[in-house]
Amino acid sequence: MIRTLVYGLVYLGSALMVYNIYGFFRFIRSVRKQKSWSGDDRILYVPLLLLVVFLLGYLAVGLFGKPDLIVAGILFGGSIFVFVMYRMLSSVVDRIFRNGEMEARLLAAEETNRAKTDFLASISHEMRTPMNVILGMDTLALKRADLPQDTREQLEKIGHSARHLSSLIDNILTFQEAESGEITIRSERFSLKETLEQICAQTSAQCESKGLDFQTVFSKCAERDYLGDAVELKRALLCILDNAVKYTDAPGSVRICVKCELEEDAFTRVSFIISDTGVGIDEDFLPKVFQPLTQEDQSFTNRFGGSGMGLSVANSIVAQMGGDIQVVSHKGRGSIFTVSVPLLSVGGDACANCEGCKPDGSEACAVCGGCRHSVSVPKPVSQVSLAGRRILIVEDVDENAEIVADLLELEDAESERAENGLVAVNMVRDAEEWHYDAILMDLRMPVMDGLESTRQIRALAREDVKTIPIIALTANAFESDVEAALAAGMNAHLAKPADSDCLYETLKYWIGKTK
Repeated sequence: MIRTLVYGLVYLGSALMVYNIYGFFRFIRSVRKQKSWSGDDRILYVPLLLLVVFLLGYLAVGLFGKPDLIVAGILFGGSIFVFVMYRMLSSVVDRIFRNGEMEARLLAAEETNRAKTDFLASISHEMRTPMNVILGMDTLALKRADLPQDTREQLEKIGHSARHLSSLIDNILTFQEAESGEITIRSERFSLKETLEQICAQTSAQCESKGLDFQTVFSKCAERDYLGDAVELKRALLCILDNAVKYTDAPGSVRICVKCELEEDAFTRVSFIISDTGVGIDEDFLPKVFQPLTQEDQSFTNRFGGSGMGLSVANSIVAQMGGDIQVVSHKGRGSIFTVSVPLLSVGGDACANCEGCKPDGSEACAVCGGCRHSVSVPKPVSQVSLAGRRILIVEDVDENAEIVADLLELEDAESERAENGLVAVNMVRDAEEWHYDAILMDLRMPVMDGLESTRQIRALAREDVKTIPIIALTANAFESDVEAALAAGMNAHLAKPADSDCLYETLKYWIGKTK
């Protein structure tokens, strides 16, 4: 009985050893075929040698030795142990290979995203450059007093279409940033009043061109300064306002109402209620209204057109700010979008517990009575004049430089031009102190780009270069481009095609802040 048991263990162990040796050969061969194995795979032959030793032990006991239950048990137990270790080692190495493959896929995905971002940045630059020429020439042509009325109307239509295309480019870039999670919300002090003035000036012009009535109703807390990102807030609100104007026909109206509610000490929840009397949204489509690239009417007969990105972009920006957007709409009766964002108040007269205005604008603030109602908000005129100011234009494209020079000439400002960043550094260094009142700097140029040029200008051993306003005027319009420009020492960033009024106001503001 014992003899039978011993030989049974020997035969079973021998068979297991043969299987282990065969499995190890396959395992080693698969390891050698993998490129991600970074260790010295010669160490894998150690358990293989151990298997051979055990197998020889079995053969010695089974053929030449005396049957012994203890020896047979040790050999059988060892074969089981080696088998378990072999399976564990195989599992660990397989996991290493899988992790390596996942890491390779992640690296490939990151490389693809970088390539996509680089492509969008490049194509954006190439599209904005001619767009800047179109809008610039259009603006200059419209300044002529002797222009025939029919020609003026044609130029106005060209400008409207060009600005629409420019807005579409902005939405595409913002949509890409939102999809990749690259939208960065800054926390800077800004005047909500000035931001609303800019928004209303643009929307009022759009409404006027369509024959719509544009109305504003603001509570007193809209006069205050807050900490937040004025640029992104403006972009989000304009996306919704543009949508309201597009889907409203004359005679109709678009209204923006601002109300504030004090919460958590200095924090204020500011609500922007945008309503229109347009076509409205079907109740079944409301849950999809913020989904990207979706429209209620996607047929070829859709008379409104559009890309379906505006509301998605606005929702992404507001969510990044910690706010939300609510919408109420009835088909054929218009829509009401309520944008609520938390902002930290940093100045001005408080309007505590202000109930703001009703969505329909029928009455003013119930608490403070501070709402005001007007067709548009007047834009304050800067006290600084550009007349006689000397501006250095750093631009490698002749047409762009010519347009900026002509726009400055309309304000009686003088200008000089540098073809690239290196020429700009030399011109500033060779000029007398305080020769230039401001510098308009392109970013992407041959020989030396605008970032390096700005750094070298700021590093010159002169007093004026420490405070001279350097303003980026560029087709590089990503958030990373804005951050890079400010980090290099620039004071502001204007994306091409830049509105002439925005260009003037920016120059006046920063020249006014310079000693």
